[in-house]
Amino acid sequence: MRIADNRIRNAAIEIITLWPAKVTPSALTKILSEKFRLGKKQIKAVIRDLVSDGELAYTYQYGATYLELSFNRPRRVSQFVVLQPPGHRYCHGPAEVALQIAPGAAFGDGRHPTTRLAIRGIEMVLRQHFSGSRSRRARVLDVGCGSGVLVIAAVRLGAAAGMGVDVDACALAEARQNVRLNALENRIKISGQPLPAIRRRFRMVTANLRYPSLMQLRSQLSLLTASGGVLVLSGIRDIELTDLLQYYAEKHWVCLWRQTEAGWAGIVLQRTKCRRRAPGGR
Repeated sequence: MRIADNRIRNAAIEIITLWPAKVTPSALTKILSEKFRLGKKQIKAVIRDLVSDGELAYTYQYGATYLELSFNRPRRVSQFVVLQPPGHRYCHGPAEVALQIAPGAAFGDGRHPTTRLAIRGIEMVLRQHFSGSRSRRARVLDVGCGSGVLVIAAVRLGAAAGMGVDVDACALAEARQNVRLNALENRIKISGQPLPAIRRRFRMVTANLRYPSLMQLRSQLSLLTASGGVLVLSGIRDIELTDLLQYYAEKHWVCLWRQTEAGWAGIVLQRTKCRRRAPGGR
């Protein structure tokens, strides 16, 4: 393959990954044609090769055709985490983890930026923020677990154990299947238990939910997070981020990490210790 074609391939994948909206084949062809000053025929040939090689996939929504990253093959979603469908083999390095996530109806197969952002936040906490011993003692709660990918990633990255909760029966079934695929039945529990019924606290609480839900759940997420623990939140539009951070700051949550992708944001929060009032103080 010519060097020019490799440059086009890499540019196409970057556009699909970072563009804030879904990209149609014609839009991608136009963008690449203008960027590289090449004819549309050559650009279309490169796009066909990307689809044939399993890098990109056609998707259909509301009568329109789009191009998205393909997750029918192993796909790196963070520095250390690779997602792969069952039956695929990936030769990973000693520091990497490869998670098997079966395709299904539940949200969280890695296609959406919010899943990737949440995994990167979890990775930052367990590989950088927590020391080795704190990571090994950490227990993780994933609120609205969907496919179970976040709690599975956390345990595979070094957390001691985890729990995923969801209200959707389909999500619970698929999350349990993915836990079995990764041989983590003894370390991860998937439950339909409502949040108010959970009596323990967790070193890490994750929630890849939309902005209204994250705002509504602030008090419950705070109660479920242990002292010195963190919240990993995703599902936030970047234009919503400032308001959400300010709202959580009212309860003394500070941002340790943030990242955006394609118009979405993921954050890691930790609560600061409040000063106690002196006796007789006002």
